[in-house]
Amino acid sequence: MHRRETVLHRPALLFSVVLAAIFLVFTNAFGADSALKAHDYKMAGDAQYTRIVVHFDRKPDFRWFLLRDPSRLVIDLPPTDFSFDPFELRPRGLVAAVQYGAVDAQRARLVFRAVGPFSVEKAEVKENETSDGFRLIIELRASSTEAFDAALRASMLKPETEARLEAPSRAQDRFTVALDPGHGGADGGARGVNGTVEKQITLLFSLELAKKLEETGLYRVVLTREDDRFLRLDERVRIAREKGADLFVSVHADAIAVRSVRGATVYTVSDKASDAEAAATAARENLSDEIAGKVPEEEQDEVEDILVDLIRRETHAFSIRFARTLIGKLSDTVQLVKNPHRYAGFRVLRAPDIPSVLLELGYLSNPKDEAQLRDPAWRAATMDAIIEAVGYFAKANGGARG
Repeated sequence: MHRRETVLHRPALLFSVVLAAIFLVFTNAFGADSALKAHDYKMAGDAQYTRIVVHFDRKPDFRWFLLRDPSRLVIDLPPTDFSFDPFELRPRGLVAAVQYGAVDAQRARLVFRAVGPFSVEKAEVKENETSDGFRLIIELRASSTEAFDAALRASMLKPETEARLEAPSRAQDRFTVALDPGHGGADGGARGVNGTVEKQITLLFSLELAKKLEETGLYRVVLTREDDRFLRLDERVRIAREKGADLFVSVHADAIAVRSVRGATVYTVSDKASDAEAAATAARENLSDEIAGKVPEEEQDEVEDILVDLIRRETHAFSIRFARTLIGKLSDTVQLVKNPHRYAGFRVLRAPDIPSVLLELGYLSNPKDEAQLRDPAWRAATMDAIIEAVGYFAKANGGARG
């Protein structure tokens, strides 16, 4: 899978240009002139048979494949500008949900999540008879789990899998911090009560934090993304490992139904969640991979399993240590939730050899938290607290860990 290298050796060189563009690009990741245009979407049918028609301004090149848990049909397209009527996207027939958007600079994607197993009876492009353009016709029919699994094997793509325990490069002489702006591309994340989009505010915050970290002269900074692109959770981890990160901080801003809840939270990984809200948050964040599909895990022999377990145990202890340090520094500046250190099964925190935390800066569902996230002064004060925590952690661990 194509991915542009995203190490930010000197954030200040890119900062002013990228920062100015962040809030100008909200939904489309491609140039409007060159992109394919998907301008109409229709769906009809019932729980046994569903027909989907997508209209384009020109003939689209596409490929499709299936994913399971849940059952999904994925359509890959070239760069595409989507302008669908949200009303037409509501659940209907075999389709429980529709997602669409940019995957990276070369691809866009349509994902149809089904209510159960299905077969693809038709997936073809036809030229319109009475108007300009082309239409993609998809016909789905309910099927058995066995039939779906057989079709899935036939259509299966083999995405890149996470490198296991190859030694990452640690040639640098500075403590390396990997910043992971949550969500991106087709995965917008949460949306605030006043319209703030999580993928945009996390990128803005991470770029600003990267600049401030680099300006200290003490740290090397790696960004998993520098623009509005989709990355699988395992890709985010792999970028950090390949670039020899000593610390991984995934930046998020959540939203929940109870608008009165506000404050920052620091999460670490655990197979058992600290509480129901932590479990729900991890489940929401892990759904990011629905855009690309579930990535199959590689098999490991028993010796490697033992080695991974030993390394994970050590790394987990470092993660908890940094989480507590970060909470201590944030508490003087930022409102925190009750019991601010929580833990659950976050896939993005599963690097076996990098201490990792997920920082929820606040709740976009709360007007006060949303306003703070949009306030440059609040962001700057929060970043200063984070930089203090990073400095304390780096010094306590002899600079670069390992």
